Amino acid sequence: MIRFLQTPGPLTKYLLGGILLLICVSMVWYLVPSSGSSGISYNFGGFGKGVVAQVDGNDISSDDVRQTAKLMLQQQMPQGGPNVGMLLPFFAQRAAEQLITRQALVAEATHMGLHVTPEEVKDELQHGRYAATFFPGGNFIGEQEYEDMLQRANLTPTKFEGDVGNEILISKLQALISGGASASTAEIHEQFIKQNSKVKFDYAVLKQDDIKKGLHPTEAELKAFYDSHKGTYANSVPEKRKVKYALLDTSKIEDGVQVTRDDFRAYYDQHRDEYRVPEQVKVSHIWIKMPLPGADGKLDDNKVAEAQHRADDLSKQLKNGAKFDELAKKYSEDPGSANVGGSLGWIGRAQMTPEFEKAAFALAEGQISGVVKSSDGFHIIRLDDKHDAHVKSLDEVKDQSEPILKRQKGQQVAEKKAEDLLKQARAQGLDAAAAAQGIPVITTDFFARRDTLPGLGPANQFMDAVFTAAEKSPPDVAPASQGIAVFQLLGIKPAATPTLEEIRSRVEGEFKNERSNRLLIQKTQELSDRAKAEHDLKRAAKELGATMKTSDFVLPDGQVPAVGSMTGQASAAFNMKPGEISGPIMSGGDGVVLALLEHQEPSEADFAAKRDQIRDSLLQSKQQELFGLFVTSLRDGMEKSGKIKINQEEMKTLTRTGSEQGM
Repeated sequence: MIRFLQTPGPLTKYLLGGILLLICVSMVWYLVPSSGSSGISYNFGGFGKGVVAQVDGNDISSDDVRQTAKLMLQQQMPQGGPNVGMLLPFFAQRAAEQLITRQALVAEATHMGLHVTPEEVKDELQHGRYAATFFPGGNFIGEQEYEDMLQRANLTPTKFEGDVGNEILISKLQALISGGASASTAEIHEQFIKQNSKVKFDYAVLKQDDIKKGLHPTEAELKAFYDSHKGTYANSVPEKRKVKYALLDTSKIEDGVQVTRDDFRAYYDQHRDEYRVPEQVKVSHIWIKMPLPGADGKLDDNKVAEAQHRADDLSKQLKNGAKFDELAKKYSEDPGSANVGGSLGWIGRAQMTPEFEKAAFALAEGQISGVVKSSDGFHIIRLDDKHDAHVKSLDEVKDQSEPILKRQKGQQVAEKKAEDLLKQARAQGLDAAAAAQGIPVITTDFFARRDTLPGLGPANQFMDAVFTAAEKSPPDVAPASQGIAVFQLLGIKPAATPTLEEIRSRVEGEFKNERSNRLLIQKTQELSDRAKAEHDLKRAAKELGATMKTSDFVLPDGQVPAVGSMTGQASAAFNMKPGEISGPIMSGGDGVVLALLEHQEPSEADFAAKRDQIRDSLLQSKQQELFGLFVTSLRDGMEKSGKIKINQEEMKTLTRTGSEQGM
């Protein structure tokens, strides 16, 4: 473990999610070859328990894949959602690929003689991407807090620092491999012309909606379309089921639950750490800013002395009886606090500069400091109030914990009632058992899995239980968002293929979409051919009923109405000569043909201004491409030599579609 010099003082807690995300998800996506797992040596045996893969003799565990997949999903969908867990198998595949590639790069870097020292890891933690977490304001949060934070994130210092070291190692490898990339002046100029050329053109537009309006399919055409697409409609009417159920509403049960003093005390003792309040001070200040450095990056000593003199003068006025609030409003250079008399409100440790913090926390209530010099200027601080570090009392947190306890006890009562009701329902029948407890029974019509039932709210687990129950099975129990339901399956309608009459409107809509799209392509091709033959787009557009428009000058990354992005098929315009007519361009529900009016190249003055920027961008792109090719080659070689081996059975478990099993 790396030990750091510790700065004394209370500790500030920080969010942990970013730590793991940075480690597990920060690898550049292009490192993972797009070819997926094809060619990998799959094995069925020879793996330890819970091992997904072996890379150069090192295991990648199922737990590593699960954890990385969950963090990737959290990064992509931070708001979550009721069905977000269904995506885990997909992210597990990506996580496994990423971890395999990462380990392959670490192994290759080691074989090439690259290494990382403890000092380099320490420097990355202290000055790199993790500095704000572990060294806020330049001060280490403390060894114990460091270990506690990592433990709460399911990491040990050894594991965490090892992962940071591997990041550095891969960065060194990337720098070594991509260091040979270069961009010549000719390539930079070519890229500049490509990015900054503009075109202006006439264009004719044919709309699919207009074609669709003229389509009136006959009965025979619809029948033929239905028959030819029967596979699409097979079992498109989903399975439906009919049940009756009695709901134990947890919210109503909670209303009748009493929380005792002993309940509060037990919960309070279990969650005491959550009620710790760090030392805080409520302060006001008058701030005279530090002058900005000059063009040479140095401070002007005379200006610094002038700023300090102003602060000293204000301090003297306060000692002579001037009112702090009035001086702050008039002279403080802090726009966020001056208009409220300099008040900063409550602050904790590590929120201000070290000099400000030291002075503020040393003051007595009502006391005003002298002039405090810090990196950002000169401060005069008044301590308005102070809270020592403490643990909130049981009475202080009672209102906060009561709804939690009522929910917990209500859930326990509901589960016991549901257990009793289920037992009675299996012995006496659901109707009789529910009537004995005064619970109404709801009998449904046939419903599909995605339907919503009365009183249940979103009920994925309930639906899962209903749609996996066997016909004539005894009553069962399942949770729903509104409570716990005891249900009886009454009937099943299997999935079915609808007749033409049952889905006529759908078939007619799909027929029109397919036919109009085919006609649009044909008509746009005809428009292009006719315009080229006549050397006149406007004339051809008039003959075929297309609408003529003219674009403004547009760049390669621009957008044109009806044409869409110029990075798509319309990019052909940048390779055309004035007067030339394009082939057919399909853009959503439109068909377009262009006639170039003008091609405008950028000036050499623009090139001089943008040259460095384009060179850096081009060089970065080449470096990424070069390293990406290296990674693909490395993976291919290690797979063929058997240095990368996949536990197929474990991978299937982790990535099983439509299931969270193993996740």
